[in-house]
Amino acid sequence: MLLKLTCRVVLLSVAIAVPGFAQAAGTTTRTPATPVTAPKGTAPAAKAPAAPEDRAGYDPAGRRDPFVSLMSRGESRLPMAGRPSGVRGLLIGELSVRGVLRTNGALLAIVQAPDNKTYTLHPGDTLYDGTVKVVGADAVVFLQRVEDPLSPVKQREIRKSLRNTEEFR
Repeated sequence: MLLKLTCRVVLLSVAIAVPGFAQAAGTTTRTPATPVTAPKGTAPAAKAPAAPEDRAGYDPAGRRDPFVSLMSRGESRLPMAGRPSGVRGLLIGELSVRGVLRTNGALLAIVQAPDNKTYTLHPGDTLYDGTVKVVGADAVVFLQRVEDPLSPVKQREIRKSLRNTEEFR
């Protein structure tokens, strides 16, 4: 019983003393520097260059950026100002189908661009990153050019429906 009590007291004192020694070993005493003024007749001494700051850096060395989405590869990122005006300057990903129009037996798509302008598309119309393949009664099918050099597919079909499935939820 006495042995157990002695062991507990020793362990408790060691547990209290060790962090104190670790803190004492890491600190150094610093004395505040007193400014030294040069005599009035002498020129001031040149200042010593400041120590270089430790700045964190990153060298990519061929690695990809971990913050770039892998899902958005191959999409064009040009601003509206750098593209042609009208239908030829529209990206397929930016369009939303607002309606389908039947004239003389042909179906035309009414789409809305991000600048809230509406355009009428015919089958075969050329867009900035693809063409209109088919205009159906409830959807428009686009052929988008894939500009990703790692992709074996150079074109993909994108189907944009007239009504989004989210509207019915």
